[in-house]
Amino acid sequence: MNKKINIGAFSTLISIFFFWGFVAASNDILIPVFKKALSLSQFESQLISLAFYIAYTVGSLMYFGISSIIKRDILNLIGYRNGLSLGLLISALGTLLFIPASNNESFPLLISGLFIVGLGFSLQQIAANPLAIQMGDPSKGNMRLSLAGGINNVGTTIGPVIVSFAIFGSLNSGSTTLNLQAVQTPYLFLGAAFVIAAVVFKFSSVPDRLTEKNESGGGNVLATLKYPQVVLGMIAIFLYVGVEVSTASNLPEFMKYELGTEESGVAPFVSLFWASLMIGRWTSAAGAFNISKSLKSILGFVLPFVAFGIFLFVNWIAGNEMSQFLPYIALVVLLIIADKSSKGNPVNQVMIYSAFGSIALVVGIFSTGLVSVFAFITVGLFCSTLWPCIFTLGIAGLKDKTNTASSLLIMMIMGGGFISTIQGALASDNLLGIQHSYWVGVCCFAYLFFFAFSVNRTLKKQGVDLASNTDVISH
Repeated sequence: MNKKINIGAFSTLISIFFFWGFVAASNDILIPVFKKALSLSQFESQLISLAFYIAYTVGSLMYFGISSIIKRDILNLIGYRNGLSLGLLISALGTLLFIPASNNESFPLLISGLFIVGLGFSLQQIAANPLAIQMGDPSKGNMRLSLAGGINNVGTTIGPVIVSFAIFGSLNSGSTTLNLQAVQTPYLFLGAAFVIAAVVFKFSSVPDRLTEKNESGGGNVLATLKYPQVVLGMIAIFLYVGVEVSTASNLPEFMKYELGTEESGVAPFVSLFWASLMIGRWTSAAGAFNISKSLKSILGFVLPFVAFGIFLFVNWIAGNEMSQFLPYIALVVLLIIADKSSKGNPVNQVMIYSAFGSIALVVGIFSTGLVSVFAFITVGLFCSTLWPCIFTLGIAGLKDKTNTASSLLIMMIMGGGFISTIQGALASDNLLGIQHSYWVGVCCFAYLFFFAFSVNRTLKKQGVDLASNTDVISH
């Protein structure tokens, strides 16, 4: 039986996905700013990513722990609207730490603030993903989450541009001193938005309970871990988020080393990396619509260029030079070809995209100038749909253990912090150097290729039909 979706409530819910994207991508602007202002090493600067992404794991573990102690699922106890509001208020508290962090040039306060923001996001993630699946026909939950992912990518595309403008727009021309107090403005506005959103969610028509019985926190963890696809999927999520985040967060340092690009000039390139995820997701999203095959083919070609156009428009408004990005169109065409080759199969897509992602990194490692920069940015195109594909394979065939498996996979978002920190450490001149540190990403993609191949064999042995597993969580 199909449930009619409440458009207003669903629109309110997916607005929260914008915040996740805005903050995650804006971190890539904070990294070079604080690195220069506080004379941090590349390893130390990557602790910004580590603090933010490990908060997801700490938040998930706290959720499991508290639910186990009180013997009730937290969200079932306080309600999903209250859970979303609480998560937003926690994140708002984190943004307040940017005031003393920038006033006192305190790196510990900065990463503490980001950790608290991420802690709030973890609760929001736990609440928002299952709600999006349940707010309408569950068999089309993955389509609604793809739409939510598109909203997330709007945040990742404009976040770096807005934060960079807020910081560097206050600098005098030719100034070499960064004004860290300028960091306060965008994050205080963001904190105010969190508070307003918390009030909106509290009194919104977003459902307060799931229509299906939900599992209590942590009860079936050990039983769930007996399934190979879950364990292999947890490692895959860890490495996938890792290569995605580390490629972007180390890009400003590489551009400074390779092209002499100042901190104020990296924003459009970071924005293009995150826009590449939007381009890739919109390309694959064409196949999700209930339309004719010919129209799907047309949309599969048109939508990625519409997404690229959004990137160009946002950066044109910001006053950035656009002509330098036009050669990227050829790489968008390559993505479309890769998408068509996968035929929408998650196993094929992970293997094809991982292979192309590896090739892009190798080209970046051995080339120079803008060719190497665009090669590294191309990783965003081939990371775009790996999250839903890995999730599809990781939770396939688990039935009543699906919710526990999903929670375990979400915990592995911490890979974004750990892998970027490892790459930052290896980027030291007496080790690999910044350009060859991208071999870390090649290793990540190599495992993802193995994951798809291995899990495909495992699921066949279990008699699992992938076509019947449609509930996919979007990052």
